Amino acid sequence: MDIHQNIPLKNYTTMKLGGNARFMTDARTPDDVQKICQNAKTQNLPIFILGGGSNIIAHDEGYAGIVVRNRISGFEVLEDTPSSVTIRVGAGENWDETVKKTVDMNLTGVEAMSNIPGTAGAAPVQNIGAYGQEIADTLIYVEVYDTVSDTFVRLENKDCGFSYRHSIFRGDQAGRYVITAICFTLFKSAPTPPFYRAIEEYFETNNITVFTPQVIRDTVIKIRTNKLPDPTKLPNAGSFFKNAIIEPWQLTDLLKKYPDMPNYDLPDGNKKIPTGWLIEQTGLKGETIHGMKVHDGNALVLINVGATSYTDLAAARDEVIGAVRDTFRIHIEQEPLELV
Repeated sequence: MDIHQNIPLKNYTTMKLGGNARFMTDARTPDDVQKICQNAKTQNLPIFILGGGSNIIAHDEGYAGIVVRNRISGFEVLEDTPSSVTIRVGAGENWDETVKKTVDMNLTGVEAMSNIPGTAGAAPVQNIGAYGQEIADTLIYVEVYDTVSDTFVRLENKDCGFSYRHSIFRGDQAGRYVITAICFTLFKSAPTPPFYRAIEEYFETNNITVFTPQVIRDTVIKIRTNKLPDPTKLPNAGSFFKNAIIEPWQLTDLLKKYPDMPNYDLPDGNKKIPTGWLIEQTGLKGETIHGMKVHDGNALVLINVGATSYTDLAAARDEVIGAVRDTFRIHIEQEPLELV
């Protein structure tokens, strides 16, 4: 395998910021992953696994170790029953192309997660989700290389510590495991209402009454295209902030002052508040701060229109977080991981 030196990270992240990686290479097989990790350990080099670069923020000083681009391919049907299909996908496969393949098979379970950039292996890291679906809903297990034990192991769904936009892979076990493949089970039954509110509204507006995985996928792509800027044209990292999670008593207090505040019930009893709505109420929607524009179509998104450094991005992020905190007494969190 080829190992390259002093590679500009801004060329490999969709926010188009960041200094140089000391080393960069591609892993195309699980054996590649093991060899790279073993070699890095002997040289005391840190490792960072990079997928599509769409949910990663690189720092100005770059990365002093080796950045490994996960390019492990594969799409395999493991089991086909009358009601479901279990599929194994290489971690380096493009996520949206993976979704398209399952929709072409008329399977339901991930179709609402269409048009999310990145790789299949990155999906469990932040437990990606959209329009009422999460990868945790269908994932059976992940195949990983354990850098601590120097072995390949399988982690079941329950071992991954999934919660809203979170898992052990970005939590207390960050950096330990390299995901080489994911396995999930999808279903042959048609999608059934009720659907996520935005999808329901689209169906009503367009008089859609027949629901298939393809219909859901087409709808989600149209909604996302209208709401989210294309990172290949406007540098951004997708939703930059997680939706806010608050306790019921906080919502009760806030509704007294903001009776129109949208909110959603969570299984644990807490409430989810759309952070885009919170940012919009502060007056920052459409504003440019330190070279970062708060997207005028979706305030969750920060677009790089003139920022030249991570310092610019951090200043804009902190200003948005501060404005929401000062207005609502709610602390919002950054969604993309940091390459450090």
